[in-house]
Amino acid sequence: MIKKIGLVFVLILIAAAVWFAFFSGNGKAQNGIKTFPVERGTIVDKALAVGEINPDTEVGVKSKISGIVEKLFVEVGDYVGKGQPLLEVRPDPTPLEFAEAKKNVEIYEVAYRNSKKEFERAQLLLAKDHISESDFDAKQRSYEEAELRYKLAKEKLSLLESGRTKIADRNVESVIKAPISGTILQLDVDNGDPVVPLTSYQAGTVLATIARMDDLVFKGTVDEIDVGKLDEGMEVTIKVGALPNEKIDGILYRISPKARKEDNTILFDVWIKITGESEKTLRAGYSANAEVVINQKDSILVVPERLVHYEGDSTYVEIMPDTTNKEKIDTVYIKTGLSDGLNVEIVEGIAESTLVVERPPKEIE
Repeated sequence: MIKKIGLVFVLILIAAAVWFAFFSGNGKAQNGIKTFPVERGTIVDKALAVGEINPDTEVGVKSKISGIVEKLFVEVGDYVGKGQPLLEVRPDPTPLEFAEAKKNVEIYEVAYRNSKKEFERAQLLLAKDHISESDFDAKQRSYEEAELRYKLAKEKLSLLESGRTKIADRNVESVIKAPISGTILQLDVDNGDPVVPLTSYQAGTVLATIARMDDLVFKGTVDEIDVGKLDEGMEVTIKVGALPNEKIDGILYRISPKARKEDNTILFDVWIKITGESEKTLRAGYSANAEVVINQKDSILVVPERLVHYEGDSTYVEIMPDTTNKEKIDTVYIKTGLSDGLNVEIVEGIAESTLVVERPPKEIE
């Protein structure tokens, strides 16, 4: 029993000695100091734009006549050619509107027939020199105006009745056609929905949205700190949030000349033309980030930027010149170069493999 107790005691002493020897001989654990070797690496200075991908050409389709949606000929996602029927709007005038239109046709028809008779009579009188040229011209003008009013009233009635008419040699019909070739991104109406027409005093109901999906652009914003580094024509790499494994090439082609403020941050709008192809289908509205490479250096000496100290116009690091003496730390002044926010280039001052010191954070007393 005594032997067993003695053996356990000896083992505890040996373990304690090993623990003490290990930690007392390791400078990192003894005083919290860590070291990082100066290594060769790559530093890329980038500007980041945050935004989304959308078609460059996107058109909202509207109607020139009022009514209700009678029939839809397309669905969301369909590709349509220019002039292809999208939907039909059935005129739905109120009883008062229809009655007024019909009454106006009758009134203007009577006025037109009377003006026509007076004009024909004036032609006979002019031939016999019984009226002057000016009186004849007045009769002719009155007749032509009456004819136009009568014609317009008939066209309005035809539009209310059938949804089709011809005004000034221009066909007006209730079948709404695609103004451009493209993909139906959105249908904003369904069968039976009311339609407000587009006029000079009202915007009108957006019936559908068509876009050319083969002409996509990235629109986003960059911080004012980075915008001064950008130039039109720079190459860009776009990363789409919904496609984490995809990287798409682009060209920066427009930078807004005016800033805008958002959440107390000054931002500038940028537009990027997508030039590369994606293995996956790009969809309108995808959120994305665009990285513009401002500068890049390969195989240079780098250290973590947090280890670099700034004192006035001087820059220095602390190094451990002798690994056998971990109490000895020297201060070395250096010259830095390119930085990406995490690592910084060492231009001169220390050599490769030099151990740069990171001291532990100061304890708050």
